[in-house]
Order: sequence, then C-alpha cells, then structure tokens
Amino acid sequence: MTDSRRIMIVAGEASGDIYGADLVSESRKLAANLSFFGIGGARMREAGVETLVDSADMAVVGLVEVLKHFDVIAAAFTTLRKILRSNPPALLILIDYPGFNLRLAKVAKKNGVKVLYYISPQIWAWRQGRVKKIARLVDHMAVILPFEAPFYERAGVPVSFVGHPMVDMVAVSMTRDEAAVTLGLDPDRQIVGLFPGSRHNELERLLPVIVGSALLLKQRFPGIQFLMPLASTLRADDISPQLTEAGLDVTMTRERIHDLIRACDAVISVSGTVTLEIALVGTPMVIIYRLSPLTYQLAKRLVKVPNIGLCNIVAGETVVKELIQDEATPQMIAEEIGTILTDADYGSAIRQKLATVRSKLGCGGASANVARLITELTGHP
Repeated sequence: MTDSRRIMIVAGEASGDIYGADLVSESRKLAANLSFFGIGGARMREAGVETLVDSADMAVVGLVEVLKHFDVIAAAFTTLRKILRSNPPALLILIDYPGFNLRLAKVAKKNGVKVLYYISPQIWAWRQGRVKKIARLVDHMAVILPFEAPFYERAGVPVSFVGHPMVDMVAVSMTRDEAAVTLGLDPDRQIVGLFPGSRHNELERLLPVIVGSALLLKQRFPGIQFLMPLASTLRADDISPQLTEAGLDVTMTRERIHDLIRACDAVISVSGTVTLEIALVGTPMVIIYRLSPLTYQLAKRLVKVPNIGLCNIVAGETVVKELIQDEATPQMIAEEIGTILTDADYGSAIRQKLATVRSKLGCGGASANVARLITELTGHP
C-alpha cells in the first residue's frame, strides 16, 4: 500500500531548488507529516528534503552539454526509476527541467503515481506538440506565467495559475545606497552586477565574456565597482581564478541577492529566472546568452517567441536588450551597460517598463497555492 506521506520531488537546477524548498516548507504547514525526497540542492536539504542526487550535478543546458553529462543524468534517472517501480510514493512533483522530468513522469504513470508539474516547460516557446504528451502524463499542471493557463486549458490539461514564486521572494526594504553600504561598497561610485548563472557550462561559455566586459567598463569608468551573486550550485573556486587572472576586484556573496540587485546601477545577466528577480527589483540590465553552435542552430529553428529573456517575455516586449550568441561580446555588452550608466533618460525608461512586469505575475502566494494542490492530490485534509 502506498504511503500518502511520501512525496518524490525533482528540481534539476538552482532556481528549482529555491522554489522546491519554499514549496516543501509551505506544504508542511498544511500537513506536517509529509516526507520529501528526490533531486535538489542546498536549499531543499535545509528544508528537510532527502536529496538522493544533488541538483548541482544536473544543471546543464543544451543538447551538446547534456550529452557531456549523460552518465550523471542517466544514473540519477535510474535511481529514481527504481524507487518509482519498487516503492512508489504517493505523488511525484516535477519542477521545470523537462527533458528529464517528462521521461520520469512516464515511469510514474506506468506505476500508478500521480504527477504534479510545477513550473511549466516552455513548450509555448518551442515544440508545442509536447502538450499532448503532457496531457497523457501529468495529473495537474501548476503554471507561474498567466498566459500559460489558457494554453493548457485548450489542450485539456488540468491546470492552475498559481502566481509566480518570485513575487513573494523578491522583497527589498533598502535604498540603493543603503544596500551598497551593507555590502561594503562605496555608494558614491557606480556599481555593476555580474550574473554568470548557476550552471557550470554557462560559466565555461559566458564567464570569460562577462569578465571581458567588466574590464572594458573599468577602463571607461575607473571608479566602477562590481558585485556577483554565487549560486548554490557553484563554488567560489569555480569563478575566483578567472577574476584573479584578469586583475578584477569583484565582491561575491551567496546571501542577500535582492539587496545585491538593489545596490546595482546596472546588471549583466545570463538568460534565466534571475532576469525576473532583477526586473522585480527594477534594476536595468542587459541579457546575454550563448549555446554551442549546434544547439543554437537547432534552437533557432524551433523557438517560436521573439525574446529569450523571461522579463521580456512576461512584459510582451523587448524591455531590456538581449545579446545572443555572436552578439554577446565584451564590446557590445560594455557599450549597452555604458549607455545605461550615462544616459539617465534611457535608464529611467527601462525602469518604468520593468515596473509593469510585477503586475503581470499575480498577487503572490504561489508556494502556498501549490501546497494546497499537493494536499488535494495526496488526500490530506
């Protein structure tokens, strides 16, 4: 007999680790005896999840990159598949990470395990035909972007728009100068955030570009200061050697990312969930993105939306500049950041448009809303 308290949860990336931890905490407020295990990172472990596989080992993007990490990903899949077959949980919660998670959902359904998918794969952007597969495999889809709900409703998938978890998580109580002082920086000098992402393969492609951009900015603005958040999936040693070799002084921290964003006058960010965090704080940015040449050529043929940055997708227009593939050069990045720093009207226009993003992401309470779905699907009061 299946134990209604056991729940498998899979978050394959740093953002999913954050959302998963908050979801687990909210779920235990409703049903304290729930037991969570699966794939996650430091945040989920802190929340009491038994992580059989660390999400830091799973966080890759792109076809070529996935192939390089195939052995690790395949071993993780085998581990969870065995559990679904031999000792099935009451529920499988999948957080984004579609290539892996949709395969796991198929195993779950074959073994009578209900599937709750939290944070939709971006099938509305590419390979929309996958919605038919999701309709077969997923018992309920909890989406965080408002336009996703009608998309699934049309395909007959049970769906709830739960709001975006970032609305609750992004809370800034400091001014820009106060935030700068708390991080040990001089508020009278310009501050630029360097956001290299949470995946090791992102670092390989984009950290040298970000460092090159920072060096150009340092030449143009001698007093400039740099801040960098360190994702839970990365170590300082993954980044520090390149900074030291370049002679670049960067303040790094794992904590208080929203204070860090608030302290910045502009940000260089890789594409990803973090662009929404930056948008919700209201700091102008440039989004950069690079894939292996093969993966990029495949993506160009499949992607059906005009933007890659989530903040731009939610806004419905290009609010902040995106520099993709060959355009993601130190020169073009530094030029855009330089414009933000020197053209007050340009920076102000970006801030005004970023303010509209929050209004489109719901009223908050995403984790609590999903927690209620968990109790419904597992039969808890």
